[in-house]
Amino acid sequence: MIPTSDIREHMEVVGSDGGHVGKVDHVLGTDIELSKMDFGSGLKHHLIPLTWVEQVVDDKVQLNMTKDAAKAAWRQKP
Repeated sequence: MIPTSDIREHMEVVGSDGGHVGKVDHVLGTDIELSKMDFGSGLKHHLIPLTWVEQVVDDKVQLNMTKDAAKAAWRQKP
């Protein structure tokens, strides 16, 4: 698993296809909370598990699934 210290606020989160998923708000336990002030995340806070992170490269968090798969499976923060 990627060290959480490698994931920083405002980093872009992209799918394995390079599609924009959102921007990091912060790491919350075993999840990344996406900023709600981003059109990619639908202007709502969403949570994605750290286990979805494939790598962190060039200030981007790349997931191990496509943008559409990630958006289909993310959880909305209550």
